[in-house]
Amino acid sequence: MLVEAAWAAAKAPGPLHAFFVRIRARRGLQIAAVALARKLTVLCWHLLTKEEDYLWARPALVANKTRAMELQAGLPQKKGNRRGTTYTYNVKELRDLERQLAEQAERSYEHTVETWKTRRPRNGVRECLNSAGHD
Repeated sequence: MLVEAAWAAAKAPGPLHAFFVRIRARRGLQIAAVALARKLTVLCWHLLTKEEDYLWARPALVANKTRAMELQAGLPQKKGNRRGTTYTYNVKELRDLERQLAEQAERSYEHTVETWKTRRPRNGVRECLNSAGHD
């Protein structure tokens, strides 16, 4: 199930897509899908333990999906003249703006990876590992 979720995340614009593309270029399609599934698992764990929302979530899309689940679960329909929380998802300009923000997040991730500089571990870390019996 996690790999299926990873395939869906790989198709949507955002930092997870950029991660998938980066790993796919280096290691291949299947390994990239499993790596993204693991990243999704770790991301979910951190979001749940820290009780935070996903930074790059698309609010209108989330509201639309949440309302669809509520209706499917049997909650009553809201009737009247007031617009509901999912109205913004029906406005193409706002939906496109959210998509642009997700693509901007993807480019930001790509830039971070491009400027990434690996550093050697400090000597203290290596000495601690050697004294503990690790190589």
